This record gives sequence, C-alpha cells and structure tokens, in this order.
Amino acid sequence: MSSPAPALLLRRAPAVLVLEDGRVFRGRAYGAEGTSTGEIVFSTGMTGYQETLTDPSYHRQIVVMTAPHVGNTGMNDEDPESSRIWVAGYVVRDPALRPSNWRSRRTLEDDLREAGIVGLCDVDTRAITRHIRDAGAMRAGIFSGAQVQAPDQELLAAVRAAPRMSGARLAQEVSTDTAYVVPALGARRAVVAALDLGIKSMTPHRMAERGIEVHVLPADTTYEQLRAIPGVTPGALTRGGGPDGVFCSNGPGDPATADDQVALLRRVLADRIPYFGICFGNQLFGRALGFGTYKLTFGHRGINQPVLDRATGRVEITAQNHGFAVDAPLDGPVTAPSDARDGTSYGRVEVSHVCLNDQVVEGLRCLDIPAFSVQYHPEAAAGPHDSAYLFDRFLDLMLVDRP
Repeated sequence: MSSPAPALLLRRAPAVLVLEDGRVFRGRAYGAEGTSTGEIVFSTGMTGYQETLTDPSYHRQIVVMTAPHVGNTGMNDEDPESSRIWVAGYVVRDPALRPSNWRSRRTLEDDLREAGIVGLCDVDTRAITRHIRDAGAMRAGIFSGAQVQAPDQELLAAVRAAPRMSGARLAQEVSTDTAYVVPALGARRAVVAALDLGIKSMTPHRMAERGIEVHVLPADTTYEQLRAIPGVTPGALTRGGGPDGVFCSNGPGDPATADDQVALLRRVLADRIPYFGICFGNQLFGRALGFGTYKLTFGHRGINQPVLDRATGRVEITAQNHGFAVDAPLDGPVTAPSDARDGTSYGRVEVSHVCLNDQVVEGLRCLDIPAFSVQYHPEAAAGPHDSAYLFDRFLDLMLVDRP
C-alpha cells in the first residue's frame, strides 16, 4: 500500500510565518486556516502537547514545538489543563498522519481546527527556534488561505500592529468568572484560597490529593472576599479566621501590570497567612516583597528545565512556561525591600532555587513569615514529578499553629 503522505501534503494550503524582524518561514496550513498574531515562543517538551495547548499561560502566544513529530498520541478527554485551547497559533515540523494511543479520542488537528487555532506545519522548526533563541521572543503572525497571497510587507505590517507582551494585562482574560470549590480527597486537613490567574486543573487536584479543600477565586477577588473563606487549622483561628493558606497560580502577561493582585498579596503576607505561589504567582510574590521583574530574552518553556534547590543541593528537572522573571539578589538572605518602602516588615527573604541554564531566579522563600514560591510548575501534569514535594511543604506551613 502506498503512503498517504504525498496526497495529504497536496491537500494542505500554503501558509507563511512572518516574524516581527522581517524573517519569513514558508510551510503548509495546519489546523484552522486564516490569520493569527501573537508573541512567538518555543517549547522544548517532547511530550505533553495537550497540556501545553490548554495551559492558559500560553494565551496570546504562538508556540513552536521543538520536538519534530507532534500529534502522535492524539487528543483525549482526561489531560486538558483547562476548558479550551489557549495558544494563539501552533507551529510543528511533522504532524502525525494518525494518532496511536489507546486513550485517543480525536486527532490533534481536529481539535485545533474546531477551536479555530491557526497553525503551520512542514517548516524547519529547528531554524525558527535558533532564530528566537538568538533574536529573542517577538511578535509574529501565521497566515494561510487567501491572506498568504498578500505581499510580505503587508503581512509584516499586520504583525507589527499586534500588541506586545510587555505591558499586557492578561490574567483577567483567562481567570474564572465565578468561584468554585475543589473538595479535599479524604479527610479535610486545610482550606486554601487559590487566586486563578490562569490556573491549570492539575494544581488544585494536587492539593486535593493531600486533603486540602481549594476555593478557586476570580483574579479580581478582594482581600475581604478572600478572608471570608473559613479555614480549619488552629493557625487560621488564631489569626481571626480566614483560609488556612493562600495560593497564586500561573498565568499569562506582564507581572508589572498586576498591581491589584500584588496589593492583595501584601495584605496576605502582613497577616502572616501561609502563602505559596507558582510561576506568575512567584513573580507577584517578588513584587509584593519589593523586588522588580523583567522580561527574559526568550523565556523557559518545556518539561526539561534543570533547577537547583540551593538548600539541599538537589537538581530538579522541572516543567516551565514563563517569559518574565523576578529580579532578586542571588546572594542572600536579604531584608525584603518593601520594609523600607511602606514600613511593613516581611523580614528576611532568600532566593531558594535557580535555573542552572542561566541563573534566573526560580524560587523565593521568606525566613520570618510563612511564605514561599517557585517559578516552575510543580503540578507537572505531563511530568516530571521531581517537585511534587512543594505541595507537602505548603500543607506543613498551614498545619503549624502560628500566632
């Protein structure tokens, strides 16, 4: 039997990827046909593309997969991290002709097409990745269908008219509209108020596995609304009520725009409510403590990022997806800069984890109040699971009877 590849290739319409700096890559349409613009980034994960696509942190981003073959395991109903696909566009080299996995219900391309996600295939993703690595993440556009006939300069103008990621306030666009509860599995040991800034479904599940009842709240939740959630541990009672802990999730956009969430977090820290943040929640924690944030050249995205736990010397292989980072001194501990600014004392803080690739801050820990955060994703739905212990650490903080 002859291979179906040539016939399938002929049925695909031409498509083009145009980068903000004028670089052009030509390929074939994949998923929906049309036009899509966003910030172009690359992900180095060889598995877990379904989790990547449904991660709200990828909102308004065109994702280039460095793995050459994508779609091999199809799409199932168990692994999505949210209710929809969030990427703005999707670029792969060799799409699978058919999925091969016992859990597969549909092909990847079927879901991309149904969600209206414009993609590109049959393109040199290695060359695109090397270009982004050298030139940095930038705006880009995928054009297929009638638009592909337009002059490159016209397409470039459309790309340069797209909004930048720096200064983008996106958490509210991906957050839940209404609060909901993920019940504890087994005995209820603690109650957490989780601010949804783009939360992945596996995160509250990891907490529920440890007996934590998770109240997932909209991004615009006020401190008074948060404190109205009753906890169950002695520490919550001695603080005058409220949840046993507060969690800030991952999410898209520029942390410099999240002033409301940072103000809320400062009140959480001042009241000594145990805090845990991941990714965007780490960046907000850094801002609340008085540190700055900055945009990385091309970010960290994938499930193979090495991180050093400076307390233990252990190297964790982590899942990451972020384009911004906290600007904090690696030599510590230091006094939190917020002390000098508004008189609120958060005490000493140190950088707890660093990326071994580029020494970017990957975690912060307060030494005088019960609060810590990491830049990576310890829920790691697609793996690895080296960092699952962080959920246990959070529970331990909440179970301590603090005055």
